[in-house]
Amino acid sequence: MYGGDEVSIIVINLGSHTCKVGYAGKDAPKVVLPFRYLEHTLSHTYVVGAIDHMDIDGIAGINDENSDKTKGKCKLYVGSQSLGYRRDHMEVMSPLKNGVVVDYNVVYNIWDHALRLVLIIDSGYNRIIILSIFFFFL
Repeated sequence: MYGGDEVSIIVINLGSHTCKVGYAGKDAPKVVLPFRYLEHTLSHTYVVGAIDHMDIDGIAGINDENSDKTKGKCKLYVGSQSLGYRRDHMEVMSPLKNGVVVDYNVVYNIWDHALRLVLIIDSGYNRIIILSIFFFFL
């Protein structure tokens, strides 16, 4: 029976430039994604940084002023390849401001892409350790 470095703990290292995701006990991360996203300059629609795109559910719909569904449909492109592709009316932005995450929706979608689509794992069945350079003082 092999009992060496077989560990199912996932480590997410959230840096100021990249987001690294891998398994604990390994020498290098499996996924390295840029910690950037694309913002549409004409409206407030998000599009995030690479290979595949995914639709965010529950945003298209009712014309109620108080509803979050009036914001339009967002497409997120996560990874380094889509940041190198030119798109009209888009600007590369960071979800950080002064070293603090200001847009957690973008961060959650980057993590979701790295875990579900690249590593092909269900995060509900694995332990996850999130490393962060940010310090929060109360």
